[in-house]
Amino acid sequence: MIKKQKYINWSMVVSRLILFISIQSFIAFIFNLLGKDEPWIESTKWWPVVVLIANIIGIILLSKLFRQEGKSFWSLFRIQTDTLKKDLINSLVIIILLGPIAFIPNVLLATIMFDDPMIAMERLIHPLPLMVAIISGILFSITQGLAEIPVYFSYVMPKLRERGYSKWTAIIIPSLFLGIQHIGVPLMFDLNYLVWRGFMYLPLALFFGIIMYRKPRLLPYLAIIHVLMDLSFAMMLIAESY
Repeated sequence: MIKKQKYINWSMVVSRLILFISIQSFIAFIFNLLGKDEPWIESTKWWPVVVLIANIIGIILLSKLFRQEGKSFWSLFRIQTDTLKKDLINSLVIIILLGPIAFIPNVLLATIMFDDPMIAMERLIHPLPLMVAIISGILFSITQGLAEIPVYFSYVMPKLRERGYSKWTAIIIPSLFLGIQHIGVPLMFDLNYLVWRGFMYLPLALFFGIIMYRKPRLLPYLAIIHVLMDLSFAMMLIAESY
């Protein structure tokens, strides 16, 4: 039982990356059956759908794992009224810090890898059928807030501490995998792109990890912030769609 639980802990660390690649591979397979000339390239354009499906699977899996331990996954998002004022102030500080932590590494790496940050962004923004872009863009943003931070910092991080790993090991391992998972959103076989996607969010992931280690009760606020961040990206996608 202990070995099985240990396996589940480590498999959850890589679960999202595996889901991203597996779902994109399936979409590429479908495009191949449809006779597309470059099915893998075509599949990269559908990454919001890939993330949405992966998030739904991840939420179902997390709910099951928490239920097996006699806990409720959804209780993670319960706002604690006794610390509401303090938590709102902390959330405001997080929002202020979030901009440079998320933006600067992204632009800096994109400039190093591609000379022009816009070239990097063009790898991500592709027109989709409008309704697909609207539905997947909005729902992927919402489910990101529910699925991403919890798997790494509400499930994996506490399990690592329970297994005797040090504080910083428990923070760094899930943070590292949260950052690296982005190479699969979408997966492209280009070294410059992989470096950019793999490292652009590492500082942000570590920032989230430290917050969640010190104040896990802030998860509902982090989830809302995460949703809003992704919604802004979804709006860009929708604007480019047809």
